[in-house]
Amino acid sequence: MNWIYWSLLSALFAGSTAVLAKIGVAGVDSKLATAIRTLVILIFSWIVACATAQPSALRHLTSRTWIFLVLSGLATGLSWLSYFRALQLGEASRVAPVDKLSVAFVILFSALFLGERLTLVRGVGGLLIMAGAIILALE
Repeated sequence: MNWIYWSLLSALFAGSTAVLAKIGVAGVDSKLATAIRTLVILIFSWIVACATAQPSALRHLTSRTWIFLVLSGLATGLSWLSYFRALQLGEASRVAPVDKLSVAFVILFSALFLGERLTLVRGVGGLLIMAGAIILALE
């Protein structure tokens, strides 16, 4: 299976996450809801990792890998806390598109920090995503 298949599955699951989370945060502190969701993800991801990875894989991780995975985890946690609070305060159909501005940030950050090419197509695509998010948010 190639990257597009997994990307489409990710989008499908992310879309369902917004609706399920909106229902789940009703009447619950958004930080507690995030903690519960994170616990489920923690248990689930460790089960999948242990079932599919080589047992020695953990010992072969470099300090650089650990640093960037920890930083990524912190960024994810901050994103989820912000997302759940936004879902409590706003409509899922407006919050989710604004959250997807992350795609435009990825395009920019990939060019700045990973040396990926910022092509005309990627630039226009990022601008269209931004415009769509703004239009949906201001509806």
